[in-house]
Amino acid sequence: MAERTYRIHVAAELSGVRVELIRAWERRYGVLVPKRTASGYRVYTDRDVALLRRLKQLTEQGVSISEAATMLPQLLMELETTQPRPEVSLSSVRAWLDEVLRAAEGLEQARVSEVLDEVMAALSPLRAYDEVLVPLQREVGERWHAGTFSVAQEHLVTQEVRARLIGLLHAAPNRGRRRVVLACFPEEQHEIGLLGVALRMRHAGLSVTLLGQRTPAEEVGRTARRLNADLVGLSAVTDLGTTSFEGTLSRIKAELPEGTALWVGGAVAQHYRAGCERLGVHVFESADDWSRLLGG
Repeated sequence: MAERTYRIHVAAELSGVRVELIRAWERRYGVLVPKRTASGYRVYTDRDVALLRRLKQLTEQGVSISEAATMLPQLLMELETTQPRPEVSLSSVRAWLDEVLRAAEGLEQARVSEVLDEVMAALSPLRAYDEVLVPLQREVGERWHAGTFSVAQEHLVTQEVRARLIGLLHAAPNRGRRRVVLACFPEEQHEIGLLGVALRMRHAGLSVTLLGQRTPAEEVGRTARRLNADLVGLSAVTDLGTTSFEGTLSRIKAELPEGTALWVGGAVAQHYRAGCERLGVHVFESADDWSRLLGG
């Protein structure tokens, strides 16, 4: 399903924001990153138009555009939850999930890929992630732990999900004032959750540097310092014990610039929550934490 786009003059008419003002807001405050046609023309999506309307509303209420620009993460999350849900090609998300699981049972990778492509075409990136990819990975993991899915079946689905997430990340905006560094713990190979965090952050208007699996603690800290990151996010799924977990956090914190927030998520982080609090590290536990994390 192709995404509808508009040239700048049409976007100005739909949003009520003058062309000159749109260009100024882009140049000075980075509030939009319009796509470009093959000929180099700016084009704007429905979400861009909705964001322009919201910014116009705020400025008419007396909020300066510079102040409104700092609210972009919250504004983008509002738009994601309030925009109309598009039509989908299957009757329900459950139908997609059941079809993928049936295909995985038969090791039919081509069919798994085909269904997930339908999902990507029908839903926005964040809806595809939240409503299909996350529940799918959860259910596949549960079946593997229960012994009803083999390692091959689990890997087949995970590879297809990972490929879709990488594609969504490549297409996501990645320009923002707040800089974020994301990485897995040094021995951690599970990165699907971290990829989803990166996707959500990029769509919330943050600039994300994704280091991925098995990143040495010192490298995370040095990268954050070099980029002057506002936030560092870590994923910890594999439990190597208290000493290893707290030692990694301590080494990273020692390298971070002053004022850089350190967050850690995953099952292991929740298990060692008390240690995180003692070290001054925030634990990401539920969707309720997104507003704190994205809002700074």
